[in-house]
Amino acid sequence: MKIYRFLTDDDTSAFCHKVTAALNNGWHLHGNPTYAFDAAKGVMRCGQAVVKDVNGVYDPGLKLGEL
Repeated sequence: MKIYRFLTDDDTSAFCHKVTAALNNGWHLHGNPTYAFDAAKGVMRCGQAVVKDVNGVYDPGLKLGEL
């Protein structure tokens, strides 16, 4: 089964570390990163989709970050 996550964070090194951790845990980049202004917080935000192939059957209760 293929699983999908969309990682987001403020435009800081924390976002890069989040994506790097996912890549080092077997996730793969999917599509282009996004970059947008969050007017409520007054900061730029980053986003990146990642995917991973795992054994099993999809269930909405899966904790994707733990796979």
